[in-house]
Amino acid sequence: MRDAGSSRPSYVARWPPGARSRRYGRAGTGSGRGLLPPGGPLISGTPQYDNTDLYAFVSPDKPDTTTIVANWIPFEEPAGGPNFYQFADDAQYDLHIDNNGDALDDFVFRYTFSTHVKNKKTFLYNTGPVTSLADPDLNITQSYDVELIKLKKGRAVYKTKIADNVPAAPSDVGDASMPDYAKLRSQAIYKTTNGGATFAGQADDPFFADLRVFDLLYGGNLSEVGNDTLKGYNVNTIALQVPNDLIRQSKSRPTVGIYSTTQRRNAQGYYTQVSRLGNPLVNEVVNPQKDKDKFNASQPKDDAQFLKNVTEPEIPKLIESIYKIKAPSEPRNDLVSVFLTGVKGLNTEQPYAKPSEMLRLNTSIQPTAHPKRLGVLDGDNAGFPNGRRLSDDVIDSALQVMEGELVGSKNDLGDAVDKNDKGFEKYFPYVAEPTSGSRGPLAKGTASDSDVKNQLGDALQPAGASSGSDNMMLMVASAASGVAGVLLIGAGVAWWRRRMSHRPY
Repeated sequence: MRDAGSSRPSYVARWPPGARSRRYGRAGTGSGRGLLPPGGPLISGTPQYDNTDLYAFVSPDKPDTTTIVANWIPFEEPAGGPNFYQFADDAQYDLHIDNNGDALDDFVFRYTFSTHVKNKKTFLYNTGPVTSLADPDLNITQSYDVELIKLKKGRAVYKTKIADNVPAAPSDVGDASMPDYAKLRSQAIYKTTNGGATFAGQADDPFFADLRVFDLLYGGNLSEVGNDTLKGYNVNTIALQVPNDLIRQSKSRPTVGIYSTTQRRNAQGYYTQVSRLGNPLVNEVVNPQKDKDKFNASQPKDDAQFLKNVTEPEIPKLIESIYKIKAPSEPRNDLVSVFLTGVKGLNTEQPYAKPSEMLRLNTSIQPTAHPKRLGVLDGDNAGFPNGRRLSDDVIDSALQVMEGELVGSKNDLGDAVDKNDKGFEKYFPYVAEPTSGSRGPLAKGTASDSDVKNQLGDALQPAGASSGSDNMMLMVASAASGVAGVLLIGAGVAWWRRRMSHRPY
């Protein structure tokens, strides 16, 4: 069979491979997807701070702007109440821009959140149907500020707030609680003071992949492929749209480097970087265990310490040992251009860019009306590794590059998961709405518009349950008998105490 949007053959069974900063209030720079394996052993235990994915692309409907999407909190179960998913109040969520190739920040967009509880005497996230972000029935809300920090040679020279006290979109509890979630999301989109837009809140996880790759590369015999393991799970998303002219040096120097970090406040009130993410899959499968936490706490300017992980990658060796496909020769300088410097003629910031790990986006390349999931590998220069669009199949692209696609070893490796389970939106923030907590079958014998509050019997059984009304009546009778028994025992104890209190001695 052939892949939609690709001129290359595709196969059904395929496989992949401390202290506050003196500069501007952060201790360094931040993870990988805590579920991939963990981007770092430490960060995997604190999902609110775990940056799972980063995307950056020229906005398809506003090509004079760039959209950055960063996600946190992997594997959000939609019905995971009563404590639903929130950004951390003690964190700085940062989006970093390097526009001259020196591996130092030129701009930082910093998000900080505050949580508000209307009624602390209830356990509920919402106390009734929520029809707007200002609805009094939305008991727990979050708001956030966005600060723009401009830097020179890595030092802050100017700060300004471009968004103040913006409401974040809540978790999608379910249809009864949030009958029109699309309305809530639209209310959470805010136009910033610099001609851009911002959004924060829950979204469907846009990353699509078969994570059974970690079972010895799909079971060791390709028996485990084609299942989007992330289907039905949500993430917490920050999306920012900014004018290209704001973040790039000039039209003649249009490429910018982009990465994201999380800083967490410690007991002394200082912020320490705990998570860092640029290109997909780097800290998940390129860096070995010994370097994962170090990478999450490091800055791009110091990435020479991780160079060997790129030039002598482990994945091709694993593929060779399991599937007997010869690994390309080392050192892998072709991977240096993809992960550390940008590809010459496509997305290098300067002729002599300092090697550092981040997404690199050429903002002068116009978006295409018909994106190809393999991006640059399939002749679509608006896609990965020129930035990363939501629809880019980074698993297949990265594996094909790892196996030597750029050095003459043509291949069509992949995991047979070629698109997200939900379609992406045409307008900012582009990510799909979250999967609702109402997912799953209704009670047996009911429809979505029926009212079974006062019914007992088959209608209250889970769909597909084999037990009949007799079992339900037995359960009700047993419960009633249990209550009656408790009442009789209680009455008997009370009678015995009264009787004993009147005995003569």
